[in-house]
Amino acid sequence: MKKSMSEQIRLLLKRKNMTIKKLSTLLETSNQNMANKLRRDNFSMKELEAIADALDCEIYASFIEKNID
Repeated sequence: MKKSMSEQIRLLLKRKNMTIKKLSTLLETSNQNMANKLRRDNFSMKELEAIADALDCEIYASFIEKNID
């Protein structure tokens, strides 16, 4: 089953022994704002790029067509 962005971010935070508060600080946003975004799984591409940078990761985005005939 495909993991949501929030699930992937939380997993990376755990692997890197980093808290949401620390990530929020690195991204210069409030802890509450980051917690809300994680709860809603609501991120812009720019935010995802910043999170990837803060977590020393790469992010890939692509469109894959469904039911190609």
